[in-house]
Amino acid sequence: MNTDSRIQRAEELFMQGYNCSQSVVAAFADLYGLSTEQSLRVSAGFGAGIGRMRLTCGAVCGLATLAGLQQGTVDPDNRIGKSECYKLVQQLAAEFEKENGSICCAELLKLKKGTPLTYQASERTAEYYKNRPCVRMVVSAAKIFADHLKNNSSCD
Repeated sequence: MNTDSRIQRAEELFMQGYNCSQSVVAAFADLYGLSTEQSLRVSAGFGAGIGRMRLTCGAVCGLATLAGLQQGTVDPDNRIGKSECYKLVQQLAAEFEKENGSICCAELLKLKKGTPLTYQASERTAEYYKNRPCVRMVVSAAKIFADHLKNNSSCD
């Protein structure tokens, strides 16, 4: 699957009802030996700004998850490896913020400070898609990661 197809796949997943983080991670999961189901489960809790708390955008959390899959270390004493992974996460997040103005879900949604939080997932209706920038955030994150792959590896 080429990078344009992965970006399109992320968008399609979101439009099917998966959350922002799931959509980004699942579009690239096969590159890291994960099944679609595994990737959807691993990233499920990061949607809507981490568990619908409107913190870090789920699409950005998806980027961080992919960075960990690509470059994460499994050696607890590998400070260099940890640092390289954190560096990649920060680079991807900075690119997202540059493109979108924030990495914070509440800011991206333009929610008023003090808006009550609920764990209830929003119903996916035409109005939902019309009023939310989320699909653009998913596409942006997927494009950022696809560009990273193009520029830093032989993956297509």
